[in-house]
Amino acid sequence: MPKELIVCQLAELETGEMRRVDREGGPPVALFNVDGAVYATDDVCTHGHSSLTDEGTLEGSVIECGWHRGTFDVRSGRALTSPCQEPLRSYPVEIRDGEIVVLLPDEG
Repeated sequence: MPKELIVCQLAELETGEMRRVDREGGPPVALFNVDGAVYATDDVCTHGHSSLTDEGTLEGSVIECGWHRGTFDVRSGRALTSPCQEPLRSYPVEIRDGEIVVLLPDEG
């Protein structure tokens, strides 16, 4: 059964915006609003270990890491350009009564 992380109101994350969400017992999660759809991945780049939301740039559905300029597709977590090769872990997102809810795996 996944754990639910209630993040914020959908209205608080505008199209084209991203946000880092710290969570207890796990790595921070990055939220991305791409054309009104919300996606969630780990916030830390799999190559350089930098925060994507703090140091990266979001253009459409592509996040570019601020350290080495590698890119990922935030819709799937797939690594798109070098030096990034490992995908980001991505998480299902639901919108319930206007709230963004990220479904995290129960790892404990």
